[in-house]
Amino acid sequence: MNIEINDMRVIMKETYSRLVSYKSENNQESFNKELLKILPKIYRYVAKRLNSAVSKGKLNKGMFKPNDFTDQLFIEVYDNLGEIKNENELHTFLYKKVDQLLEDSLVEEEFDHAFFDNIDTYSKPEWEAMEEKYSRDGDGDFVMLEEMDDKSLNKHDYTLDHVFITDEEKELAEKLDASLNKDRVARHVQLVLDKMDTRMRTIFQLFTNEGFTLNEIANIRDAKLSEVEKDLMEARKILRNSIEKRFLIDSN
Repeated sequence: MNIEINDMRVIMKETYSRLVSYKSENNQESFNKELLKILPKIYRYVAKRLNSAVSKGKLNKGMFKPNDFTDQLFIEVYDNLGEIKNENELHTFLYKKVDQLLEDSLVEEEFDHAFFDNIDTYSKPEWEAMEEKYSRDGDGDFVMLEEMDDKSLNKHDYTLDHVFITDEEKELAEKLDASLNKDRVARHVQLVLDKMDTRMRTIFQLFTNEGFTLNEIANIRDAKLSEVEKDLMEARKILRNSIEKRFLIDSN
């Protein structure tokens, strides 16, 4: 994942210089073709946001497609390229703009208190039933990605390393690795994430999936750094506890 993130930062820098050149030439066709090359990951990010909204009942299935938002980026970037001061800011600018577009269109998703208030009491059969329903509904994959031919668009991309980060926690992760396959972990993490509110889930995704620093996320979300740090810590805590309760502690 880190290699992919570092590669994306290099690509963004190279793309920025080309975009500046095409803009100075008033060559919007070449400008758009260049921008198109870096949209797959943003498309994927938008799809995840839409999928979570549909899964939580805050958005009707089929109401929006990812390109309803990514298409607008061509206009936003071309018209506002001057706001991007250097090559390091393009990556953050794109996500900030698409986040603003999403926020304007989506109903804010609330924290599912009923789910989390009872998380300590769920039995293994209850967890299995929730996962079965989630899988039957398509793992939240209501927004299709087949038109994007990119290996980075695999929907199951969460791992235990995204949740268990300290040395002590990694010992627990090693125990789980022996009994759980990657798809099982990814489904569970996404199921729990979809029960969180928009803010907390999005911060976790921006940090984990997109590789942004906490300062960059604060910029994208127009939030205080302390708020971003707190939400990321809380998201990890919730995910860690849910995994421990479900897979490490015997329940009836």
